[in-house]
Amino acid sequence: MRSGSLGDSGGSDDGAPVTIPRAPAREAAEDELSKPMYHENDPSLLRRLLDWVWERIGDLLDTAAGATPGGWVGLAVVALLVVLLLAGLRLRMGALRRAPGSARRGELFDDRPRSADEHRAEAERYASDARWSEALQERMRALVRSLEERALLDPRPGRTADEAASEAARVLPDHTTALYAAALAFDEVTYAGRPADQAAYLRLRDLEEAVRHSRPRLTGDPAPATPGGGAV
Repeated sequence: MRSGSLGDSGGSDDGAPVTIPRAPAREAAEDELSKPMYHENDPSLLRRLLDWVWERIGDLLDTAAGATPGGWVGLAVVALLVVLLLAGLRLRMGALRRAPGSARRGELFDDRPRSADEHRAEAERYASDARWSEALQERMRALVRSLEERALLDPRPGRTADEAASEAARVLPDHTTALYAAALAFDEVTYAGRPADQAAYLRLRDLEEAVRHSRPRLTGDPAPATPGGGAV
């Protein structure tokens, strides 16, 4: 027999269990589980995103393998055939070319070789439409191509306007200043986005025509006479 009565405040605790309503119990559990100590080893958001992406890719591959005769082996054969087809098309069509006029940054010419006459004619077409920037670019290309055709410059892919001016000045010293000015104008139009005007184009056109008819100074040629008429 128990020693205390039901009304005693210090009675035994073996009575009915204490119950908590469901909603407060769930909230208490959520509050407890939201503490950082329970999430220290959880994967990062990026890791979860990558896992999700890989799962989707895996699902697509599984679906493709299931729809392909032979399963995974058949899918591998199809992929190999696609690679071989693309390789064959690349060999048949040759290396992909950029659009005409799309020279790499710093380069004077694009991938499509054209003669000085072609560049000159293109410059005149642009000039007739008052497209001075494009006209200036083509006239500079005509100037350099003309020097290459005369064997005064070695044809060299990737040459820049500055390099062309520097090399041309060695054999055409009388035009040194104008050549460097032309290269600067080409660079400003092509890479700095500064539009050319008619005067800039006409200066380059006059230079190109003068250079075309200039006699180069080759190795062994005497130096030009001084203003007093004596030799250096």
